[in-house]
Amino acid sequence: MAEDTSVKAAPEVEQAPVATPRRGKKGKRIVQAGEVHIQATFNNTIVSVSDKKGGVLTASSAGANGFRGSKKGTAYAAQIAAEKVAEIAKRGHGMKSVDVFVKGIGLGRDSAIRAFSAQGISINSITDKTPIAHGGCRPKGERKP
Repeated sequence: MAEDTSVKAAPEVEQAPVATPRRGKKGKRIVQAGEVHIQATFNNTIVSVSDKKGGVLTASSAGANGFRGSKKGTAYAAQIAAEKVAEIAKRGHGMKSVDVFVKGIGLGRDSAIRAFSAQGISINSITDKTPIAHGGCRPKGERKP
């Protein structure tokens, strides 16, 4: 009787991929007071609402509301974008008062602010954060005599 001295290979066991637990959507936060950031350029207007710490609650732009091309830079497009954001902030998050920060020189500056006050959200302050150049680095090229 010949004994079988060969070593039998262990059966291969397939490793199942470890699934990371998915996180569900966070619930709607109720924020009484917040900040509105309006960036108004010549080509588009972007409106975002955040809490006091800077966490964005909702945002919209003229382009996201169906305006295309040169129509995105109009005051009407900025008004529509601001109305949409104000509605979501008021109904979804309970926003009652805001501080407004405006950046840029586009046509949508004033109409976006008016849209927020028309929705019944009180405006505490309006701050212009438009960057203004003052001096800066020396330009390239030789010095002029």
